[in-house]
Amino acid sequence: MIVMKFGGTSVQDAKAIERAGDIVKGRLPQKPVVVVSAMAKVTDQLLAMARAAGSGDRKTALNLSRALRERHYNTAGELLGTALFTEFHGDLGVYFEALDELLRGIAAVGELTPRTTDHVAAFGEILSSRIVTAAFSAQGLDATMVDSRECVVTDNEHTRAAPLMEETNQRLRAKVQPALDKGRVPVMGGFIGATKAGITTTIGRGGSDYSAAIVGSGLGAERIEIWTDVDGMMTTDPNLCPDARRIKVISFDEAAELAYFGAKVLHPATVLPAIQKNIPVYVLNSRNPGCEGTRISARVPHGKNFFKAIAAKKRITIIDVAAPRMLLAHGFLRAIFEAFDRHRVAVDVVSTSEVSVSLTVDSNESIPALAADLAKLADVKYEGRKAIVCLVGENLRETPGIAARVFGELSDVKIRMISQGASEINLTFVIEEDEVPQVIRRLHKTFFSDLDPDVFA
Repeated sequence: MIVMKFGGTSVQDAKAIERAGDIVKGRLPQKPVVVVSAMAKVTDQLLAMARAAGSGDRKTALNLSRALRERHYNTAGELLGTALFTEFHGDLGVYFEALDELLRGIAAVGELTPRTTDHVAAFGEILSSRIVTAAFSAQGLDATMVDSRECVVTDNEHTRAAPLMEETNQRLRAKVQPALDKGRVPVMGGFIGATKAGITTTIGRGGSDYSAAIVGSGLGAERIEIWTDVDGMMTTDPNLCPDARRIKVISFDEAAELAYFGAKVLHPATVLPAIQKNIPVYVLNSRNPGCEGTRISARVPHGKNFFKAIAAKKRITIIDVAAPRMLLAHGFLRAIFEAFDRHRVAVDVVSTSEVSVSLTVDSNESIPALAADLAKLADVKYEGRKAIVCLVGENLRETPGIAARVFGELSDVKIRMISQGASEINLTFVIEEDEVPQVIRRLHKTFFSDLDPDVFA
């Protein structure tokens, strides 16, 4: 069997959903399980109405819900036709009534908790999976809706829950495998799960990719297909560099590094369950299904190019912690990272000397409070509007002098921090945010002008 995940743009309207149905028809011999995201932009709208309700603005929250209801009704009506939609209309209405009731309750209390946020955000995938199931059935597919909350068991960490794999695998075998055995096409919502007590959770933004890998791992899939609106993973962001080219094959490790450092095609956690079971992942374009996309697997040809891709991550802040009085003091680094843990701020790049530590983090509202906490240990300063540039490739570990070539090309650029990753397959540095486009273009011209046809399209 295979898992086919369709992202928000691949189910954004009736035309996109019909296209997805046609793609699934072509995969029927492989016994597909379909995982769908919410329709494009719906999760953002749900979170906006949740925030409005949490601030006591019930009217705005319900108006946003009404607009969302109309969009889903229109899409379902276009897909199903009058007769089928008349039967289906009431099913959708039940969910929107429940959403409105939830928003009224949030507004009455005047507080939005992580648990309630998950409850609201989950409606996107709940609704899309039901519409897609009905649409597939109307297209002649033997589709059946499987509620992900009955399969994906998670911990209690709302808004970023982690799956409990043993329990999840048992549920998947009990809930999904029987449908496959009968030749049916199970349709599930990504991004959502539930605790052992049945309380709705989400596994973080972009989590539908992760959901697909969880399902694929639990059911022993032959491959996992991530259907999106681009032809695959690219050598860099085409919006920054028009010369970007498609990568045909890339390793799990390389893909994970790129995803973490800014490549938006893949959710960083997606590859983890696939790595554990050695399941290849394909990134494909639902608007161009004839394109072979990008294959991500454990072993790939090295190729002749030094790097596979360049990624950039903007909105970065550098935090410098300097403490001469703590020179070689035992526990200093531990105390620093405990402060980051308390404020739930993740670190990307670290550079240390005997008396100071520099770290990069995503720019967010927690940084002033974190800096105040760190100031109890040492002198602290922080600067925003920075960006991380990351060059990734497995050939890096075997190629002497490559760093000299990279930084020789950028001799006129102010480099703030440099790190060659512990994985030995990425070279990372920090620059000013506004220099990203020209740096990316220069590096791409240097390292991707002559491409290996076995690795790049």
